Amino acid sequence: MSAISPDHDKTMRHATIWLLACIAVLILQAAIQYWMGRTLICTCGYVKLFEPVVDSPGNSQHLADWYTPSHIIHGFIFYGIAHLLFRGKPLAARLLFAVLIESGWELLENSPIIIDRYRTATISLDYYGDSILNSAMDTIFMAAGFFFAWRMPVLITMTVAIVFELFTGWLIRDNLTLNVLMLVYPLETVKAWQGAI
Repeated sequence: MSAISPDHDKTMRHATIWLLACIAVLILQAAIQYWMGRTLICTCGYVKLFEPVVDSPGNSQHLADWYTPSHIIHGFIFYGIAHLLFRGKPLAARLLFAVLIESGWELLENSPIIIDRYRTATISLDYYGDSILNSAMDTIFMAAGFFFAWRMPVLITMTVAIVFELFTGWLIRDNLTLNVLMLVYPLETVKAWQGAI
């Protein structure tokens, strides 16, 4: 049995530090949202694995919903960006980069300015923000997408992203692309199409 080299031991210690930093960011995300007045779980008082109804009070409140694929795609995108920007850095350091972006978005998304924007510019008239649990799970699903992109060939990752976008676009008339479009440059024709379910 061969001994573990000092370099391997050092690499593992560094990876552990980066991963602990990722967990710390996730905890900080939840703590800030608690301070912002977000609810820990759905105000219905229970937790579901999946909320299938988009225009229900339970949307964005439970472990997963039809917007979960968008967060997985975030992971694909952030992996690609981190791969380009931080080629020489450990995978766990690149994951921290992705977690910081996703956590930052989750905090912004649950701020009054973005909640109001969703309610005025999109079809999400009853959107009041995520529960802390749902928001934390969005970050975890992003990390799952990040690791998927790390392990899979680019073509498979891109195919999965396209399938997610087409499927959710067909099923709920919303997806990551439409979400970004309607936040940045709302189109009445798109809003009317989305509302004609």
